[in-house]
Amino acid sequence: MRPQPLIAVTDVEASSRWYQQLLGCRSDHGGPAYERLVADGTLILQLHSFDVEHDHGRIGDKNDRPFGNGVLLWFEVDDFDLAMERIERMNAEVVLPRHRNPPPPQEGGPNHWEVWLKDPDGYPVVLSSPDGTADAQWRPASSDRG
Repeated sequence: MRPQPLIAVTDVEASSRWYQQLLGCRSDHGGPAYERLVADGTLILQLHSFDVEHDHGRIGDKNDRPFGNGVLLWFEVDDFDLAMERIERMNAEVVLPRHRNPPPPQEGGPNHWEVWLKDPDGYPVVLSSPDGTADAQWRPASSDRG
C-alpha cells in the first residue's frame, strides 16, 4: 500500500511552488487544475483545484473554511535541518517552531524533531525528522533556530 494524499487548493500552481520549495520535491504534472508532486520517483502529494470538476465533480467547497479541519499533512524528511533553512527562506507561517517530540525530560516516543506550519490555503503541515534522530541537546523553541 502507498498513500496518495490529495488536497483541494485555491491556486494549484502557487501551492505546487510552495510544496516544492518546502519539501524539495518536483512537479510531475503541472498546470492550473491538477498537480502531482514526487520525490525520488514516488508520489507524495496531489493538488486539485476547488474550481475544476473533471469527470468526478468538485472535490470540496472553497467557501467551507478552515481547510483540512482535523487533518495534518505530515511529512517525515531526511533533511530536517535543511528543511528548517528552506522554511526560513520561504518565510512560511510557523505555527509551532522546531521542537522535540516528546519534550524533555520525557523518554521514548518518536524522539524526533518537528515543526508545524500552515500552507498557502491554511492547511496544517508538519515536518518531522525520522524517529530516533533528536538528540539530548534540545533547547526551548524560543532559542532554537534550527
